Amino acid sequence: MSVTAAQGFEAAGVAAGLKSTGKPDLAVVVNRGPHKAGAAVFTSNRAKANPILWSQQAIADGIVEAVVLNSGGANCFTGAFGFQTTHQTAERAGELLGVSPGDVIVCSTGLIGTGDETFRARVLGGTEAAIAALSVDGGEDASLAIMTTDSKPKRAVVTRDGWTVGGMAKGAGMLAPGLATMLVVITTDAVLTAAELDTALRTATALTFDRLDSDGCMSTNDQVTLLASGASGIHPDFDAFGLALTEVCQDLAQQLQADAEGASHDITIQVVHAATVADAVEVGRSVARNNLFKAAIFGNDPNWGRVLAAIGTTQAEFDPYAVDVSFNGVRLCSDGAPDRPRDEVDLTPRATAVLIDLKAGDAEATILTNDLTHDYVHENSAYSS
Repeated sequence: MSVTAAQGFEAAGVAAGLKSTGKPDLAVVVNRGPHKAGAAVFTSNRAKANPILWSQQAIADGIVEAVVLNSGGANCFTGAFGFQTTHQTAERAGELLGVSPGDVIVCSTGLIGTGDETFRARVLGGTEAAIAALSVDGGEDASLAIMTTDSKPKRAVVTRDGWTVGGMAKGAGMLAPGLATMLVVITTDAVLTAAELDTALRTATALTFDRLDSDGCMSTNDQVTLLASGASGIHPDFDAFGLALTEVCQDLAQQLQADAEGASHDITIQVVHAATVADAVEVGRSVARNNLFKAAIFGNDPNWGRVLAAIGTTQAEFDPYAVDVSFNGVRLCSDGAPDRPRDEVDLTPRATAVLIDLKAGDAEATILTNDLTHDYVHENSAYSS
């Protein structure tokens, strides 16, 4: 049930006519309480969509009554008309739910630079239809309605001692870090304050979504929202909640990685023995964003030289002539020189593991990415045709 697995939540997903396919394209998630605490993180892209600008204001008081999400249009770079559309969406939802529009988060995803009176009318009409269809079983429909180029919905649920965390996500392209890397709604029936939610969410996203770097492209609409209803009546240990939240975020991040546009390999880059965590992240990300490395993986070629070339562009502390590099458990490079034969590595499976040992300290980090394929190029050149 994803976002309605936790007590105190209802959701729905409907077809508002925003997609030419006629598939569901608008979702609503409502927190029925008794508590209405919320937190959110947003893209750090300076070019922000209208729903981001609205939601950044709405989350300021730490109260979230509902989230309205549409696919089929990003409502970004649509001028004052676009912001008014977002504002009217929150007003319509607030009116129908009997809550303040300022406590309604709005999310959009789709093509940038498109939006007219028809778009607005369909978003508002879809909001009305989704609110009329709200139910505790509506989580799965909601997860379907937020999909764009996704081939499947992303859902995750973790239950602990009497309380639950559930979530849904969309994303298959423009997956790169910036606090959030897609549209995600996570719910819990635990009793937590907005401040606790904010701290836990920022910690969890930093370790999961922020380390998913599929194609190095950061969206204008990225948003992760966390809602707490308190319906379980249980105030969990904060660390225990943080672990459960991180587990849900990691599950969703891995589902996003596995559904990345056109990818044929899911690549896990683990950097160990770095001087600092920041160094480990920088090194891992340099490889994840290196097109030569990604193209080599697509060709099933464990080209460790491209790994060393990529990490050599960073400011991290290490000796490039002391680094070890392994592919799928086979160490091909030791101390900056050839070790095992490359033909010992089998890169035909989708799962690909790269281990980089910097020999500079005790810190480590893992970055998730994908290969660069013909299908990725085709999908991102023909998506609007």
